[in-house]
Amino acid sequence: MYTRKRRRPVSEINVVPYIDVMLVLLIIFMVTAPLVTQGVKVDLPKASAEPIEQEDNPPLIASVDVQGRYYLNIGEDQERVLEGDELAALVQAQLQKDPKTPVVVKGDGQVAYNEIIQLMVLLQGAGVPSVGLMTDPVEPE
Repeated sequence: MYTRKRRRPVSEINVVPYIDVMLVLLIIFMVTAPLVTQGVKVDLPKASAEPIEQEDNPPLIASVDVQGRYYLNIGEDQERVLEGDELAALVQAQLQKDPKTPVVVKGDGQVAYNEIIQLMVLLQGAGVPSVGLMTDPVEPE
């Protein structure tokens, strides 16, 4: 007669798979954390920025003056002051016609930073994927 030896049950937990899962989750959180930041996405120009090549379609230029009034270079009367919701509706309509239309913000040098941010929030709400900032070139001395 052949008798089997009974094995004792192993009372240890293998933690190696848990460590692997933890490291994968850590990497996922490290990669996605910078993407979840709040704010307006802006492509800031470099210090020695070259002029942007002019494409087939001209950009929409949303302007804000020192008093915080909004303007848009669309339609017959480009000097007409626009309300925020009116500007957003015009930009949204233009982007529905041509989604590849670039949008540029042109702000007076003396305008408050908050006014530029409010204009960019309006544009973001209108569905603008990215906004450029217009500047004057620095003249060499």
